[in-house]
Amino acid sequence: MADQLGLLRQKSDQGNQRHRVSDTYTARAIDNNDFTGYQIGIIHDWLQTITALAFVLVPLFFVLDIFITPRELLPRFAVYRGISALIAFLQYLVVRNSKPNKYSYLHGYLMSLQVGGAIVLMTVDLGGFESGYYAGLIMVIIGVNLLMPWRATHTAANSALIIGMYVIFNLIAHPHFNGAAMANNLFFLCGNSIISVAINHVRYRLIQTEFSLLVQVKQARDALWSEMELAKHIQMALLPRHLQIKGYEIAVTMIPAMEVGGDYYDIIETVNGERYVAIGDVAGHGLDSGLIMMMAQTSVMTVIKGRRVSKPVEVLDTVNNVLRENVGRLGSNHYMTMSILKLGDRGLTVSGHHQDILIYRAAEKRIEVVQTEGSWLGITDSLSEYLSTKEIPISNDDVVLLFTDGLTESRDENEDLYGQDRLEEVFARVAHSPVPAAAATILEDVQNFQHTQTDDMTLMILRKVGDGKHGRTKKG
Repeated sequence: MADQLGLLRQKSDQGNQRHRVSDTYTARAIDNNDFTGYQIGIIHDWLQTITALAFVLVPLFFVLDIFITPRELLPRFAVYRGISALIAFLQYLVVRNSKPNKYSYLHGYLMSLQVGGAIVLMTVDLGGFESGYYAGLIMVIIGVNLLMPWRATHTAANSALIIGMYVIFNLIAHPHFNGAAMANNLFFLCGNSIISVAINHVRYRLIQTEFSLLVQVKQARDALWSEMELAKHIQMALLPRHLQIKGYEIAVTMIPAMEVGGDYYDIIETVNGERYVAIGDVAGHGLDSGLIMMMAQTSVMTVIKGRRVSKPVEVLDTVNNVLRENVGRLGSNHYMTMSILKLGDRGLTVSGHHQDILIYRAAEKRIEVVQTEGSWLGITDSLSEYLSTKEIPISNDDVVLLFTDGLTESRDENEDLYGQDRLEEVFARVAHSPVPAAAATILEDVQNFQHTQTDDMTLMILRKVGDGKHGRTKKG
């Protein structure tokens, strides 16, 4: 059973690959602003449909032969239809397993020749121009020409080829013909041909317009992508790089869900030796969230660097005022969680509402969970009445984990959450490791769990080292 499933999967993959070849061809034509290449690609696509219809419908119409044709002709008609269906099937295989090329359209002519030829031979056997089987040629004219996205000149030539076969074969086989019947049949055949030419002319112009619009969309997408890349570059440039923080080793990893993320972190040391770390998360992700994240980063940096001594609660209140004003000007309703930690030699001063802070107590080999308190930034004019300050003692070798909800709210294929409990378990296992290795292991566990990343993910790990020692910031 496993082998059979593997074979089916392989065949499915091969079919998908063939379909992607044609999609790639048209996509490349759009990239290169090549309308001819685009037309070749869609003609190749439609040929699969036309040839498939032919090898299914041609033999199916033998049911009609059984009811309205003389029995002595049935074996001959079966041969006509069998040969035609076989040719159509071979065409289908060739088209399906070949790449689009400038000669692909010839399959349309071959389809008309061989199916139309079979029907013409039937009209000859049934009495020539007096046979009603000429209606099958109308189906060929409409079926091939209206499904093939080619120029109206090809429609006219293809229709003329079918009608020419019909007239020549029947004139040779029945030189004494009914002129009225011939005129009647040619009227309907030529009328349908003219209609097909007119429709294809209009449709061809619509295809040209469609291609032009696709090229414009592609150009607009590329321009937007370039702007997104620039925004991402600016955002990443604002993040701290290779900083040394006295008394702490730090590792940080940030993985945006989109090109521009809404997660925020910073590591700041002032000229006076004051040390801060901050972490936050703007609601949602994408360009809007990334813009607000950059506002927050600039505000935090400006406040801390602009004052001799800053308390986290004061920084948050000022940043909230800035975000409240700017978000209102944007006409947005985004908000942001943020915690700021002031790092000391004996403890941490913490303010702001974000995810819980996890601390691995090295001496006791246990995880301590510190809940953050306060309100979101950007939803109220003043945060002062909602903010509080926590003093958390810290000892050498204790490890602090800060993270955004992109980790704990990751979901697997069954929509189960990763959750904070699992994060605490993994953190406890790796807390003794060097902080870069610990951060990498935690992130790997989350990524192995999640089915698809739907939110930005950021984690920061700090280990308290001996007084006077400088740790290194490791950025992932």
